[in-house]
Amino acid sequence: MAEAGTGPAPLSYATAGVDISAGEEAVRLMRPIVASTARAEVIGGIGGFGGAFSVPGHYRRPVLVASTDGVGTKLRLAVEAGRLSTIGIDLVAMCVDDLVCQGAEPAFFLDYQLWGRLAPDLVASIMLGVAEGCRQAGCAVLGGELAEHPGQLPPGEMDLAGFAVGIVERDRLLGGPGGAAPREGDALVGLYSEGLRSNGYSLVRAALLERAGRRLDSEAWPGAGFSLADELLRPSLIYAPAVLALLDELDVHGVAHITGGGLPGNVPRVLPSDLDAVLDSRSWPCPHVFSLVQSAGDISDEEMERTFNLGLGMVVALPAAEVKAALACLAERDIGASVVGKVVAGTGQCHLVRD
Repeated sequence: MAEAGTGPAPLSYATAGVDISAGEEAVRLMRPIVASTARAEVIGGIGGFGGAFSVPGHYRRPVLVASTDGVGTKLRLAVEAGRLSTIGIDLVAMCVDDLVCQGAEPAFFLDYQLWGRLAPDLVASIMLGVAEGCRQAGCAVLGGELAEHPGQLPPGEMDLAGFAVGIVERDRLLGGPGGAAPREGDALVGLYSEGLRSNGYSLVRAALLERAGRRLDSEAWPGAGFSLADELLRPSLIYAPAVLALLDELDVHGVAHITGGGLPGNVPRVLPSDLDAVLDSRSWPCPHVFSLVQSAGDISDEEMERTFNLGLGMVVALPAAEVKAALACLAERDIGASVVGKVVAGTGQCHLVRD
């Protein structure tokens, strides 16, 4: 047996790399941020083993719709730029804008933050973005989890995941068995994206930062008037409230959220197997950042199409007779949009016309 005082110092969780006090301080900082997103249906506050939410009483046959996502390597750029206050908006957008594709109203949201070493002020910064995204979407932050994994992630590194649940009446469910679906002759209305949103950032980083050697603090492009970091970290537009308004007012047959896989990979997800979508790429504005990335990486048109949204964050299918009303509804909510294509007989594919 070793003599007293001659062996290694006693271990603790802190010496192993996990600071419980930092976690408690982060939760303390988050409480008022989370409270700012509360809805009447939230029962209790954060700190319990689970969050509680009552189903609003006006639903007759409520169906719960769940979604989970992250922000990809856009998070890496946010960490490198030291700008974490808006990445939470992206996290919320990726989840709630999936929910409305099935007609669901976002109800609540949870986040998971994994850190190499917890920094309470940075955790709070991320939660400011999460709370802002939830306020925009109309949902509540119901809870979440903070984890510190020394040895798995180095200090300064972290990862994010988001989880959202929405509610829809059974007879208003889009897609799936018994749900509404696009029909031949439907018009396709594209909702404009202000930039990259949260997809394709591994290719963006390879093209702009690695191959072209661009700096995040350099001007985005000549005459832009803002930095490359400003452009690449532009928060995702949250479409959920505008799409819900369309669903309330019009006969919407399908909604596609354009994320990883681009238009060819996402529009077919809402199509019956005997229909195609034909999109005219000249019918909507494509933000300059896409040509910047394509030029820097010498990327083919086909690769761009299956990686990025190319300026459309959502595509909505509805009767051609309702296009005018749809565009007016979206304009009232400051969402740019136009008719970008139509639904035709086919085999469940999306075709992009370039010329």
